[in-house]
Amino acid sequence: MSDREQKDFEEDDREVTETDVFAAELILNGTDRIRKMAEAGDAQAQDKLGDCYKRGYGVKQDWTKAVEWYKKSAAQGNAAAQRSLGYCYDYGEGIEQDKEKAFYWYEKAAEGGDVDAVRNLGNCYYFAQGVEQDFDKAAYWYEKAAKEGHPDAENSLGFCYQQGRGVPQDSVKAVEWYRKAADHGDAVALYNLGLCYSGGKGVEQSYEKSVEYFRKAAIKGWDNAQYNLGVCYEIGEGIEQDYDQAIYWYKEAAKQNHSKAQNAIGNCYADGMGVQQDFVKAVEWYRKAANQGDADGQSNLGLCYHEGHGVEQDYNKAVEWIRKAALQEDANAQYNLGYHYEKGLGVEQDDAKAAAWYLKAGMQGHCLAQYSLGFACEHGQGVKKSFAKAAEWYLKAAQQGDTDSQYSLGWCYEMGKGVEQDYAQAAEWFRKAAEKEQKDALYHLGKFYENGQGVDKDYDKTAEYFERAALQGHAAAQFSLGYYYEAGRGVEQSYEKAMEWYLKAAEQGEVDAQYNLAVFYKNGTGVKQDFRMAAMWYGKAAEQEDDQAQYMLGLLYERGLGVEQDDEKAAEWYRKSAEQGNANGQYNLGRCYSVGMGTDQDSGQMAAWYLKAAENGHADAQNLIGRCYFRGEVLEKDGTKAAEWFLKSAKQGNTEAQTNLGLCYAYGLGVEKDEKQAVKWYTKAAEQGDMAAQFNLGVFCEMGFGVRQSANKAVSWYSKAAAQGHEKAQAALMRLGCQ
Repeated sequence: MSDREQKDFEEDDREVTETDVFAAELILNGTDRIRKMAEAGDAQAQDKLGDCYKRGYGVKQDWTKAVEWYKKSAAQGNAAAQRSLGYCYDYGEGIEQDKEKAFYWYEKAAEGGDVDAVRNLGNCYYFAQGVEQDFDKAAYWYEKAAKEGHPDAENSLGFCYQQGRGVPQDSVKAVEWYRKAADHGDAVALYNLGLCYSGGKGVEQSYEKSVEYFRKAAIKGWDNAQYNLGVCYEIGEGIEQDYDQAIYWYKEAAKQNHSKAQNAIGNCYADGMGVQQDFVKAVEWYRKAANQGDADGQSNLGLCYHEGHGVEQDYNKAVEWIRKAALQEDANAQYNLGYHYEKGLGVEQDDAKAAAWYLKAGMQGHCLAQYSLGFACEHGQGVKKSFAKAAEWYLKAAQQGDTDSQYSLGWCYEMGKGVEQDYAQAAEWFRKAAEKEQKDALYHLGKFYENGQGVDKDYDKTAEYFERAALQGHAAAQFSLGYYYEAGRGVEQSYEKAMEWYLKAAEQGEVDAQYNLAVFYKNGTGVKQDFRMAAMWYGKAAEQEDDQAQYMLGLLYERGLGVEQDDEKAAEWYRKSAEQGNANGQYNLGRCYSVGMGTDQDSGQMAAWYLKAAENGHADAQNLIGRCYFRGEVLEKDGTKAAEWFLKSAKQGNTEAQTNLGLCYAYGLGVEKDEKQAVKWYTKAAEQGDMAAQFNLGVFCEMGFGVRQSANKAVSWYSKAAAQGHEKAQAALMRLGCQ
């Protein structure tokens, strides 16, 4: 019960009072008779004349004169005048406001049996007006008046039972007293009965009965009932949804300056609900509510300034109105104010203040604020970095169904951040978010099925989740789905569909998709071969610092494929790739320095880049470094290091290195001489078609070095080498009479 509600019912509550009848008589017959009686000292006449001045019946309304006559009558013990004088002191009508004097006169009137005064005493004790707050005494006086059939006292006593103030909490008794007051036509009691039926408090819940009572109170003009009836029509609760009726009742309440109704009308205009969408009118209504201090109205008006809806966009004014609502503990406003501080909109960017406002909203259960707090704790934005706190806040929001929080909590369990690593829990939270099509959760759940993390490995389900995420524009999912189509994993193999999904991801800047798309164009996979398109997509990936794409782009410039041949650009892209540690880029940059391609020839730089590539496992570079050590070219001659590098390269299948390593073992260069080892490495190279190795192996077979002597095998290997144009092999065959 608000102060306004209290005031509305502290005057006479009967629809037609004796004073009203008397005032009507005065209007018809004038004031001479009653005035003469009052001036003659008739207490009842003095009270009635005071009423006339209060109401302006038969005389010009004049509260000061009303007080004069009430005082005369009250001094003679007239209870009605004492109560009316108390009212004047209570609200400062015709005399300076004085709550204690109001209480004094109410008490006098109550002692005289005035039932309105009895009820008013209950209000004084309930609201601490002129006396110390005392719910027990409030309930006592309410009950006293209620037993006399006073409708507002019956309603107020019902409220005491509902709240457990001054009496034991008892929703059933609350309903009993509300019903008594309602039977007397009390609008507030009708409204309160509607609330009881809506919430199932003291009665069986019934939205239909709730609407019935709201309507009765609304017809009597009770603004809260009009507003709530509008809400019922808006959401279709207890009655068929009807936006026209909703806005009708909102406007009825708004006529009485009901701020919640004004805000609701603003919402109707903002959403085009029951009226044509009109943000200008929405702002008008929001402003009406906001100017009355309504937090929702203030918050919504702030959002209009934020979005530029119905007003010119102005972040400063947005913050001004949102702050007003936030200071009233409005959770939405607190969250939005935090957002403005986080983004520096209308205020100086301040992560700490953002987190502080998120905390206020989060403590009230605002799930977006709880998510934002989790994010702040995860990243240390405005608060101390703490994965444990992040997980706590994500959990709070996730339990409310916030999908971003469910995904983030799943990530915490996946990574073991703030919680013990638990793939099963991670999968469960990803699944909850995925059920609402949260695209990151869909993608991660797909990865879990791909890797068998927390779930059984299932490529079909992986492809399903990738596709659901991909259809929402998730770039990584689009790339992964493209790969699944390329590989025929979980879906029927299709280069065309792979190409389609790679393209979608590539257009969003997914670098791996750009690279794969370039490969498809280069090789003519799923699309007509097109080096120009290959160069374009390699270029896009290269600009995103993809080192392999940079290397490939360098290769295209070197060979003039899809681009104009340009050694300098080739060397430039090789360098970018090399500086990122790409072994192919390092090797090719070394090659550029070796021959002076696109850059000055520089044997020192050549060796330096070959060495970097070799250390990164590049087989050709390892062989070349071995050769440098073997010959003492650029690097100081060192047979042992030469053999070491030949071995590294040879193990990767480099035929020249295998031949060179065989040579080292054959002559004991950098290693202990071992003809069997020489045969082993010559054979590996020879079987891959290296003609030098084939010739050397022919010699070993002919001479029986490291292998059983065999002229036939010697001829076989000489023949293989000779067929490739090896002159010494050809001469050996002539010497052996085989040509």
